[in-house]
Amino acid sequence: MLSPITVVQTETQAAAVIQITIPREKIQEVMGPAISEVIETVAAQGIGPIGPVFSHHFEMTPGMFNFEVGVPVSSPLKPTGRVKAGVLPGAKVVRTVYTGPYEKLGEAWDEFLDQAEAAGHRTAPNLWERYLTNPQENPDPATWQTELNRPVL
Repeated sequence: MLSPITVVQTETQAAAVIQITIPREKIQEVMGPAISEVIETVAAQGIGPIGPVFSHHFEMTPGMFNFEVGVPVSSPLKPTGRVKAGVLPGAKVVRTVYTGPYEKLGEAWDEFLDQAEAAGHRTAPNLWERYLTNPQENPDPATWQTELNRPVL
């Protein structure tokens, strides 16, 4: 289920990130450990996380994901292992919130982008998701909320 789409201006947010380029089918085995690594790193440095986990995809190509997984931080990160300083970009975006399991995110994106196009929005190739529900705190995937963001050209 998608909420109505909106257009908002986001602010640049300092973040700790891990850059990942993988075949699409590897996402479920790679993303969880990367999220844990980022969260453990910022917690050890006492700088976060100060907001939801996100994934920032630089472009969507068939069969491959080139993205960063990260969390917002309160102050500069000291790079550790794969965890580097990054940002969640400030941009004018078209946005919706998807409610449901992560396995249906691809379908939610398709529906969202169809709605955005029908509303006359031209969008950039990058996009990001913010995972508003922590599955460890709420085990019911039917209620998980993911914010979908696509910059507007």
